[in-house]
Amino acid sequence: MWRNSVGFSSKLLTSKSSYSRLPLLNRGVASRSTSTSAGSGPESTEAAGTVKVGFSSTEWVRTGSPGSSAVDLSSFAAASVLKGRDIVDMAKHYGRCYAELSKARLSMLVVATSGTGYILGSGSAIDYMGLCCTCAGTMMVAASASTLNQVFEVKNDAKMNRTKKRPLPSGRISIPHAVTWAASTGMLGTALLASKANMLAAGLGASNLVLYAFIYTPLKQIHPINTWVGAIVGAIPPLLGWAAASGQVSLNGMLLPAALYFWQIPHFMALAYLCRKDYADGGFRMYSLADASGQRTASVALRNCLYLLPLGYLAYDWGLTSGWFCLESTLLALAISGTAISFYMNRTTKDARRMFHASLLYLPVFMSGLLVHRVTESEQQMTVEHTGKIIEMSPLLETTEEAQEEKRKQSIGNGQRRPPVAYASVAPFPFLPAPSYATF
Repeated sequence: MWRNSVGFSSKLLTSKSSYSRLPLLNRGVASRSTSTSAGSGPESTEAAGTVKVGFSSTEWVRTGSPGSSAVDLSSFAAASVLKGRDIVDMAKHYGRCYAELSKARLSMLVVATSGTGYILGSGSAIDYMGLCCTCAGTMMVAASASTLNQVFEVKNDAKMNRTKKRPLPSGRISIPHAVTWAASTGMLGTALLASKANMLAAGLGASNLVLYAFIYTPLKQIHPINTWVGAIVGAIPPLLGWAAASGQVSLNGMLLPAALYFWQIPHFMALAYLCRKDYADGGFRMYSLADASGQRTASVALRNCLYLLPLGYLAYDWGLTSGWFCLESTLLALAISGTAISFYMNRTTKDARRMFHASLLYLPVFMSGLLVHRVTESEQQMTVEHTGKIIEMSPLLETTEEAQEEKRKQSIGNGQRRPPVAYASVAPFPFLPAPSYATF
């Protein structure tokens, strides 16, 4: 009797455990397994009835009973939830990988410079749809170039603490997948620039992609001149925006690219000085690695900071901005030059980091000043017309004044002079008549 009760209890627990796993199994199989695993005796009949929660007949399960439908729906809902979570997790994973491959923050800075160039080249009327298309095309081209850069440098990035957690060195995404992403974004971005802007902008975008991915990237492992080549890469996006808006490359359009070029030198010199060990481990030939004292690195940074000083005056002199920008730009250039002087005198990590942070602040403030104080073509035309009218009217005013003066002199010379007595008689004694004088 004791053995029978123990066997019955064990079978009952087995049936209950199989029922607890029921929603996690496939549809149509779970409900069938509970009735067949209990055996053919009365004990198995009781256990099966316990599992089916009140349904003692197995025919309900086989023929699609209400209990079976509920179990099937619950298992289907559980599978759908799991599949939905897998899709969301996959989307998040690839979204993070694509953002890191594209260097999203750096690409957004490139887009900002391109958009600023577009607004400066638009004149008085800004085509906002064209602005959005230009920024989107620039973003895709920049993402493609950054991805190809990481594809070519995957072994070098794996050796550097700063880059070893990127998607390719960490193995979160494969190289063929990254190449496909780079090719698709590069072609789409160039096509968008060609269709919505013009061929000049598309050509600048495609040439910048080639310059960054296929010239600057391998040059980083060959010669320290890569920093200056990279500065040219950074100077092209604002020129791209200007060309997309105006359809041409003019002297005024070179002002912001010049600022980008000179700004990048102290920015990357500070970064190369701060990350010297990482660059050495990665096998990159940076300028700071051949300068143990840091004096030449600091002097190059200071010299290019000083080149930023006249840009504000040139923007005002060329009619691109008002006079206020000249003052603001000069103060900004003096501020970043002050940090470069401090780095040149001390050459410490603290001073290099201060110059790096100053460079991060300089560029957005400089571009904001350009946009706030920019002078459109209509305002320039009004100023020129007003100045021309003043110049034309000035001889007339001088002629009128000279004529009036000559007329006054003639009236004094030809008119009758009255003795002072007459004025004296009138002024102190108004009740006396003024004396009359006979003329001979």
